[in-house]
Amino acid sequence: MAKPKFFKKILKNGMTIIFEQRKGSGVISLAFAVKYGGIHESKNEKGISHFIEHMLYKGTKKRTAKQISEEIEKNGGIINGFTDDELTAYWCKMPANKIKIALDVLSDIMLNPLFDEKEIGKERKVIIEEIKMRKDNPQIYVTDRIQNLLYSGNLGMDLIGNEKTLASLDRKKLVNKFKKVYGSENMILCAVGDANFKKLCNFCERKFKKSGFKINKPKIRLKNQKKIEKRYGLDQANLVFAYHIPCALQKGNYAAQVLSCLMAGGMSSKLWQEIREKRNLAYSVKGFFNIGKSFGYSAIYVGTSPENINIVKKIILEEFEKLKRLDEKEVEAAKEQIIGNSKISHEDSQGQMLDLLYNEVWGNAKSSYEYEKKIKKIKLEDVKNIAKLAKRYSFIALIPQYKRVQERKK
Repeated sequence: MAKPKFFKKILKNGMTIIFEQRKGSGVISLAFAVKYGGIHESKNEKGISHFIEHMLYKGTKKRTAKQISEEIEKNGGIINGFTDDELTAYWCKMPANKIKIALDVLSDIMLNPLFDEKEIGKERKVIIEEIKMRKDNPQIYVTDRIQNLLYSGNLGMDLIGNEKTLASLDRKKLVNKFKKVYGSENMILCAVGDANFKKLCNFCERKFKKSGFKINKPKIRLKNQKKIEKRYGLDQANLVFAYHIPCALQKGNYAAQVLSCLMAGGMSSKLWQEIREKRNLAYSVKGFFNIGKSFGYSAIYVGTSPENINIVKKIILEEFEKLKRLDEKEVEAAKEQIIGNSKISHEDSQGQMLDLLYNEVWGNAKSSYEYEKKIKKIKLEDVKNIAKLAKRYSFIALIPQYKRVQERKK
């Protein structure tokens, strides 16, 4: 594959434009993002970024909610958005010859949302249902909860908020936050595909204005806690083992990714082989991590029988202990696996768009192109050093609560 052409420019209005050109691809993936997410919210407004994201799709001065999605989808595209700890983004993927439609629709929802009072009330109910959905899914629930056990403060609170905070978020609060945060100096347009960089810059320079709001650097407070919860109606225990790792773009972060691959990166990983293949204790064994500009953690999820949670936890700790005997060959194999997976992900314009976007939020979009080089630089000792961090871990298990059977009195 030819080396991609990368362009970046900070406009006079402060907005950052990032573009990877893929001539002849016939496709464009693009996202407007604001560098503000759950990590920046106070306790009393938790969930406001996610609420605003929902509301931006609920209608503008010239489009209804249906027309927003219809205009993209009827032209062969897909549209969606997401809220994360450090950013909120609105994206679509379109045939390249429909880019004007994509830019027009996405910029419209970013600039002219109605925040209709009636729709706010309706969408609040939708988000409450989303909270219930996440709670009712045991696997999602424990992967959400583990962050509560790793951090205090903003990062230790649920990104989506709760019923109490959602109830307090009225139209005035949503609009005030939107007007402060959604200024061009806090925004990024990231695009990958068949497009013209100069035209993208001109469009954004013309459309977007500054708000004058400066996003403060969040305070990160680490902790390690362990918790077991019980719930009626479950047959399986769901557990997560997690530990702090270095932040994005640091050398230790890349070593942590190699370690995660070794431990739980697919069917050939150490924990898959030990927990599932050798001992048949679980169906699902997988690793995941959450990395930000100023925080990071690596985690392992396992679904197992309730009586096996201590056994599984012991196996995880033993496998980390065995890493003292890890050899260079294993590390090199994991690095090849990661690099290959990265290439597959970046082959898709949407995957590359998201990677560029996150790297820019972390500090430098061009770091996306240095990923393979940085992974290759990781040495055996780097991985072993990161493995030592797992000695200080957080742990959560959601296990079945059984009803007591009352004996009948004779």
